[in-house]
Amino acid sequence: MSYYTFEDFYKNTVELSFTDHPYSLTPKHVWVICRFKGQWLLTEHPRRGIEFPGGKVEKGESAEKAAVREVFEETGATVDALTYLAQYRVKGKGGTIIKNVYFATIEKIKIKAHYYETNGPILMKQLPESIKNNDKFSFMMKDEVLQRSMEYIFKNKILQL
Repeated sequence: MSYYTFEDFYKNTVELSFTDHPYSLTPKHVWVICRFKGQWLLTEHPRRGIEFPGGKVEKGESAEKAAVREVFEETGATVDALTYLAQYRVKGKGGTIIKNVYFATIEKIKIKAHYYETNGPILMKQLPESIKNNDKFSFMMKDEVLQRSMEYIFKNKILQL
């Protein structure tokens, strides 16, 4: 199946599709599942907790360029390869958000003095199975977007362990 509907952590309706840009050719947000030398590369947001890097697409910027920039800003990492995985739409109380999901392999990580809105990089050999109940992780890690994206990554051999 390449299309899913579910509720997110805040009970908003989420539509997730693994087809090519089903909701918008110019999404305003990106989220990047990162892998570096056999480990997952995440970042720690001071309010939300541990999550994969991501953010807003700036004016005049493509979603792909935003993904590469956000990974560098939040973790100091240089993207080696970026693969589009999916796009999702969240219909929330404050409006609709459309976000591209990418998988990135990381070439290198540079220690930086400032990581913008985060506390910098976090490397994990594996993600805990109980993320949904783990207060250290962001709400963005707790719905089906991550679960379905990981299934897609392994099923389609985008990453082989």
